[in-house]
Amino acid sequence: MFKVHGLISLIAAGLLLACSAGDSQGDATSAETVSTQSEQLKSLPRLPSPNLAVPEGNRLAFYYDAIGVQIYTCQALPTGYAWTFLAPEASLFDRRGHLVIKHFAGPTWESVDDGSQVVAKKLTDFTEHANAIPELLLQATTHAGKGRMQDVSYIQRLDTVGGLAPSSGCDAEHVDATSRVGYTATYFFYRTDSDCR
Repeated sequence: MFKVHGLISLIAAGLLLACSAGDSQGDATSAETVSTQSEQLKSLPRLPSPNLAVPEGNRLAFYYDAIGVQIYTCQALPTGYAWTFLAPEASLFDRRGHLVIKHFAGPTWESVDDGSQVVAKKLTDFTEHANAIPELLLQATTHAGKGRMQDVSYIQRLDTVGGLAPSSGCDAEHVDATSRVGYTATYFFYRTDSDCR
């Protein structure tokens, strides 16, 4: 789809897209922007693995670039000590650099504008780059509130950069310590065809 190079270009490249000319959740969008969005939606994201494809009957609704951290905690395990994933913490931006979605434990995505939320579960992952967290396909499990996130059915985390757990620093003296590792990604949100009207 596209690769992000640096914080400034990441924010500038963030795109808000709607299922159709009128977002079913009532987002205010100019006619010119709607036309641009419709053209961009004709191109689905490049997938590094077919296993990350969203099932038929779902349509790309919008996508945003994210800047955040993957949070790890040092834990004592039967095999020794290791950094264990705790939660994500990220901000998703529109193309003007405005914060539109907060991403946190659950994993949960919350619309800043209307407070609606979606929680999803991981279906599959694929590691394209050894130095980055895997790309994911997730399915929505629960929704809260009415708004942008209420009808989200699937989410893809693609174009990941960074975010891997530290390779050292977890031992008996650092149990329960946390490490916040920076990452970027693009999140693609889908709705069922019946919700894209």
